[in-house]
Amino acid sequence: MPMNAHYRGPIDLPETIPVFPLPGALLLPRGQMPLNIFEPRYLAMIDDALRDSHRLIGMIQPDPMQTPDGDKPKLFKVGCVGRITQLAESGDGRYLIELTGVARFQVVEELDVATAYRQCRVTYAPFAGDFVPRKGEEEVDRSALLVALSDFLKANNLKADWEGIEKAPNEALVNALSMMSPYGTPEKQALLEAPDLKTRAEILVAITEIELAKKNTDGEPPLQ
Repeated sequence: MPMNAHYRGPIDLPETIPVFPLPGALLLPRGQMPLNIFEPRYLAMIDDALRDSHRLIGMIQPDPMQTPDGDKPKLFKVGCVGRITQLAESGDGRYLIELTGVARFQVVEELDVATAYRQCRVTYAPFAGDFVPRKGEEEVDRSALLVALSDFLKANNLKADWEGIEKAPNEALVNALSMMSPYGTPEKQALLEAPDLKTRAEILVAITEIELAKKNTDGEPPLQ
């Protein structure tokens, strides 16, 4: 998804961003995430983001291993900021939006704010490579990734557009498959925090092989 804004590095992004905690949601740089927004606090967040020239929202997962602070779940330290690149009104009070991933961030601190939605001060410095499209994709073991995908599809009686898959660049393929994968919160976080594209592809292949082995061993549907 092309963006009207061009982000060359961490300096182009704001230090304070609204965050949307959502379990199982994985946004990666240059990936697209559709969202159905209906809670009043997040409708307000979208309205405020649209007033802001940045139009940015940080996607982040709640950390289930940490004790919640009252009614607020603790957050993982790493998320990904996305720009609102599409928005439609549903007619019944909802927003249908699409976020395009820009870069990952590390939470420095959560701020005490008056808004109903949460806001954090963040740094993008640890993920400066995210601003370089297709960085490191020549190191991806594409054949291993496609074998794992094929095995997954066969095991679950699914079909895919192989012509489109074969034409996709490695970055788009790895990130799209990671975002669409049916795995849980810890696995999604591991994919998010992978230091580079090669490692993310390796993690995705390893998780898929483990889940397929479980499925073949005990007959349970661990991927659902």
